Amino acid sequence: MENAGNRNFIPQKSGLYDPDMARDACGVGFVADIKGIKSRKVVDMGLQVVCNLAHRGAVGADPQTGDGAGLLMQIPDKFFRRVAKEECDIILPPEGQYAIGFTYLPQNRTVRKAVENIIEKVVMDEGQTFLGWREVPINEEHCGEGARATMPVFKQCFIQASPDMSENDDFERRLYLIRRVIDRRVRAEHKLDRSQYYVASFSSRTVNYKGMLLSEQLPEFYPDLQAQDMESALAMIHMRFSTNTFPTWDLAHPFRMIAHNGEINTLRGNINWMAARQMVMESPYYGKDLRRMLPIIMEGQSDSATFDTVLELLYIAGRSLPHAMMMMIPEAWGKKKGMS
Repeated sequence: MENAGNRNFIPQKSGLYDPDMARDACGVGFVADIKGIKSRKVVDMGLQVVCNLAHRGAVGADPQTGDGAGLLMQIPDKFFRRVAKEECDIILPPEGQYAIGFTYLPQNRTVRKAVENIIEKVVMDEGQTFLGWREVPINEEHCGEGARATMPVFKQCFIQASPDMSENDDFERRLYLIRRVIDRRVRAEHKLDRSQYYVASFSSRTVNYKGMLLSEQLPEFYPDLQAQDMESALAMIHMRFSTNTFPTWDLAHPFRMIAHNGEINTLRGNINWMAARQMVMESPYYGKDLRRMLPIIMEGQSDSATFDTVLELLYIAGRSLPHAMMMMIPEAWGKKKGMS
């Protein structure tokens, strides 16, 4: 089905309306097995949390198109090992040695194929093995007309780690570089914005199912979420009430690292400072490859998406998550002379 995915339905600043001044609150939730044991129960509990947060989400004039709902989980190895073999004739390597990229691609077949070629080439250029594509099953009856009008094509790609990726952290860092390089090339060569090309997750650890959906639509729209071998030890959940940006498929939460309420009043200053700092950044893990990732913050991101982008950078560069979070949200200065 061809749709109107290239049309921009987002109103611009006009009169007293200013999108930068919009405020409200979303719903967030987290479920985890403290022993780290994957189970279907955790996924079911996560989906129940999404439904319990329905009152925190919003809809527009179309009552069946939600501002956004989503669930991020650990990669369910049993599930993907099965469907990769059954649907794609792909034998996956051991858990942790392969990654899944969940991509939102253009509806236009010619452009979509060109984007897929870029993804495959960059993966191979960076020394990893591209195993193949999987079309993500969806049920379009379980979303509204507004969501269908801008719906991308959902595909997952499988990537095998090269033999020199002896540590999973090394593989994750290479995947991060690959995704950033792909983003730059796609946007430079095809002039696609986030609504036309987006990567919901690109990792050997997590996979992210989300969209312009109501809470109860999420497991119906993505039948994958109903599979009994879809197991995880954690589930991060979000129900969106869109305020300072309008609903789009890519801006539904969770993002790759966070589910967040947004409403960051210092957003413009933060973006400007990040742009100023990025040219002097250094990393022992990336060296000159850092320049291939710029700009760090892409146009069209929401405040939460921007926060997620920078947090991911700090974490993937070698800091612990608590350390990165303290840098992102520092405590009040007060009289602490040691704080810069």
